[in-house]
Amino acid sequence: MSRFNVTILGSNSAIYNHGRHPTAQFVDFNTVHFLIDCGEGTQERLLENKIKWFKIDYIFISHLHGDHYYGLIGLITTFNLLKRKNKLTIFCPKDLRKIIDIQLKTANTTLNYELKFNALKQDAKNLILDLPECLVYSFPLNHRIPTNGFLFQTKNDLRTLDLDKLNKYDIDKAFYKFLNEGNDVVDKQGKKIKNSSVTKKGKTPKTYAFCSDTVYDVSLVKHIKNVDLLYHESTFLHRDKVRAQETMHTTALQAAQIAKKAKVKKLLLGHFSSRYYHLSELEEEAKTVFEDVELALEGKRFSV
Repeated sequence: MSRFNVTILGSNSAIYNHGRHPTAQFVDFNTVHFLIDCGEGTQERLLENKIKWFKIDYIFISHLHGDHYYGLIGLITTFNLLKRKNKLTIFCPKDLRKIIDIQLKTANTTLNYELKFNALKQDAKNLILDLPECLVYSFPLNHRIPTNGFLFQTKNDLRTLDLDKLNKYDIDKAFYKFLNEGNDVVDKQGKKIKNSSVTKKGKTPKTYAFCSDTVYDVSLVKHIKNVDLLYHESTFLHRDKVRAQETMHTTALQAAQIAKKAKVKKLLLGHFSSRYYHLSELEEEAKTVFEDVELALEGKRFSV
């Protein structure tokens, strides 16, 4: 996988303030492109970041608090005005379909393209999308209403040819693809060659986990163990931990504790409360627990 990027479109909580917008992220694989959450103003942020809207074929909505989906109906209808033809698939809480349907019906809008809703479950970690280049999982978070996180994982399951061992056998090169895919083959004399005798394990998959609104909950760790890049909400500083608990959100310190327990490689902090103008305090607080921390600043692109 030569490209796996995450662009931050919005990283504030609840409302637009201090030049920060509600949650939205663009995830860019080689040939497939995702939008995670769609807070108000997402269309504008896509334009500012020169992201072509028609590249987005899948949208993931974590939960139905407005700062995570109020921009969706606008994006859906703009696609329609621009004569989109490709199917758009939305993974979301089950009630979102009713919300969007009534908005379209009230406006007497018939879409030019197919809009498909896939309802998310809250029971466990679930594989929700299996594409040639990647897998996407959902997993439950602990918030005031049903909320999901998402895990994106590249497919690096192809075997690597071990040329030193391969040269010991008389195998037609036409069979190399089958070896990459993990199959046994026969040599030119008809003798069966076991795949493991001429190949090695492929690259370790790259992973990105998105943890939207959630209270501090160590049960989350098992779903995000060892990921390369973790986005975890950090709405409050730890001095405001009582407020965090009341609203079922997380402090920067607690987000870092989750990252440390999960042994992730890098932590992104986001979903910042408007009570904080300067965000450096949150970053500094998290770094007292976990070293590799960055702020999910809008317009910034992170490579996985």
